Amino acid sequence: MPRRSQPGSGDMLQGALDMLILRSLVIGPAHGHTIAHTIEHGSDRVLQVEHGSLYPALHRLEDRELVASFWGTSENNRKAKYYRLTPAGRKMLAAETSRWQQLVRAISQVMATDSTD
Repeated sequence: MPRRSQPGSGDMLQGALDMLILRSLVIGPAHGHTIAHTIEHGSDRVLQVEHGSLYPALHRLEDRELVASFWGTSENNRKAKYYRLTPAGRKMLAAETSRWQQLVRAISQVMATDSTD
């Protein structure tokens, strides 16, 4: 699971890693290192993706047919397993993005509520 790099800030909500992986694959196929880098870079390094969480998540997404994998050659001329988003993955990402946005709005409303009531 991606973790916040700030001490004591806690783990991300469950399921967020899957959504972030799917989002990172919208631009095209990528291997695990690139997926982790995309998430970390896109979050200004607030989210750190541990390989111990990334690969089980990728396998879970592959089992659910949300991503598909194939072998290719990396930019370092090494054999690497690449992952691509499937049509089912795109559909799931759209649904999860909408649900995530609703959750963020709801949490923001609660956090903005005057606590003196």
